[in-house]
Amino acid sequence: MTFWLITMALALGSCALLALALWRGHLGARPAAEFDLRVYRDQLSEVERDIERGVIKGDDAERVLTEISRRILTADKALQDESVDVRSPKAARFVAIGALAAVLIGGSFALYRDLGAPGYGDLALSTRIEAAADARASRPDQATAEASLPPFVIAPDTPETYAELIVKLREAVEKRPDDLQGATLLATHEMRLGNAVAAHAAQADVIRLKGATVNAEDYATYADMLIIAAGGYVSPEAEGALARVLRFDPKNGVARYYSGLMMLQVGRPDVAFRAWAQLLQDSGGDEGWVVPIREQIEDLAFRAGVKYELPPAKDTSLTGPNVEDIENAETMSDEERTEMIRGMVDRLSDRLATTGGSAEEWARLIGALGVLGEADQAALIWQNAKDVFGDRPNDLAIVRGAARKLGITQ
Repeated sequence: MTFWLITMALALGSCALLALALWRGHLGARPAAEFDLRVYRDQLSEVERDIERGVIKGDDAERVLTEISRRILTADKALQDESVDVRSPKAARFVAIGALAAVLIGGSFALYRDLGAPGYGDLALSTRIEAAADARASRPDQATAEASLPPFVIAPDTPETYAELIVKLREAVEKRPDDLQGATLLATHEMRLGNAVAAHAAQADVIRLKGATVNAEDYATYADMLIIAAGGYVSPEAEGALARVLRFDPKNGVARYYSGLMMLQVGRPDVAFRAWAQLLQDSGGDEGWVVPIREQIEDLAFRAGVKYELPPAKDTSLTGPNVEDIENAETMSDEERTEMIRGMVDRLSDRLATTGGSAEEWARLIGALGVLGEADQAALIWQNAKDVFGDRPNDLAIVRGAARKLGITQ
C-alpha cells in the first residue's frame, strides 16, 4: 500500500504541475501591438531630436513625423481592440487537462501493470540470487511433496486382470528382493498403472541391484518418476538423480529439461532460460521436451530479461523410411521401390548432415542403406555415428543395433 500511495502522489503531483501550465497558458504576456507602440514612440522621439539639431528639415521632417504618427495611431487602435488574456477558451483547456491526466496517470499504471510486478519487492540482482539459493536449499523434500498430493487411486477403466497381475508382481518382488528383472518389470508396470510413488521405489531397487552397471537411462527414468510422483516438482532427491544422469551423459535431454525446470522453480529464470534455449537448439524437434519448452520459453526469456525470438519449429516430417514404408513399397515395381527409398534416404541423409537428428533416425538411415544394398555407405554412416554419439552410450547402442544387423560393426 505504501508503494501505491507514493506512486499515486508522484503521478498526481506531476499531473498538477503540467495542468497548471496548461491552465495559465500565456497569462501575463503583453500584446504585440504594445511593443509596436513603444517602438514607434521611440522613433518619434529620435526624429524630434534630429529636427532640433537640424539633421532633418522642411518637408522631410513633416513627412516623417506624419508617417510615425500614423503608425502610432494604428498601433494604439490595435492595442485597444486586442484582449490582454491570450489563453485558449476554458473548454479547450479543460479537455487538454483531462487528456493529460488520462495519459499520464492512467497510462503509467497500465504500463506498470503489463511491465511491472505489482506486489513484488524491489530486489537487487544479488539479493534475488541469494533468495533463489535459499529457496533451493530449503525447498521441501520428495516425501513432503508427495504427501501434499492426493493419494494414488487406480483408474476406473483399468482392466481387473491387469490390476491383479500387478498385485502378484508386487508379491513376487517382495519375496525376491534381489531379482533385477522383477524389479524392472514392477517399476515399468507401476508407472503404466499411474502409481508413480511405487514406480520410483521399484526403480530405486533397479539402480541398487544393477550396481556398477547402472547407466544414465536408469537414473533418468528414476528422476522422471520422482518428478511425476511430486506433481511436476523437482525435489532435492530428483535433483540428485539428475546430477547423476548428467555425469553419465552431459547431453541427456531429459536431465537437461528437468534441470532447467528446477532452476525455474527456485527463482532463477535466467539459468533456466539458458538451459532450455541450448536444449531446444540441440534437439531434433520430435523429442518430448520440445513442445513444453516452446510453449514457455518466450515468457521465460522475458522473465530473464533476455530479448529472444523463438526459432521456427524444426521439420520432423522427413524422418526417413520406416518398416511400414518399405513394406508398402513391395507393391511397387523394383525400379519404383528403389527410387522411393532412394529419395527418402537422400532427404534423411541431408537433414542429419545439416541439422542432426536422433539415434533412431541414424539407425533408420543405416537400415535403409542396407535395403538399397549399399553396405559400404552404411558402414561410413556407422563410423560417423560413433563420433556423434561417442559420449552418449545409450544412443550409440541404438545405432549399433542397426549396424549389427548389416554386419558392419567391425
